[in-house]
Amino acid sequence: MINVNQYFAGKIKSLGFELRGTPYTAGVILPGEYAIDTQKEEHITVTVGECEIRPPDSDWKTAQIGDTIVIPATSTFDVKASEPVSYICRYR
Repeated sequence: MINVNQYFAGKIKSLGFELRGTPYTAGVILPGEYAIDTQKEEHITVTVGECEIRPPDSDWKTAQIGDTIVIPATSTFDVKASEPVSYICRYR
């Protein structure tokens, strides 16, 4: 089954799915700044474009195509995008 997710008035959208028991989302972030809450650990890999991600208690990191940033479970992280960005997120 594919789950459709929408956040921040449609400025972040993703499609959720499971592969071999592991949940994933494939999504797009439109330009803007966002504070995102997590429930599970998130492994975010940028697939197109680049953005800035600030994990909890950390400095801003530039995430470009192929880069993966790990966000701890039950936390809040920040994202800044100046252009549309796509990503894949694996949840643990």
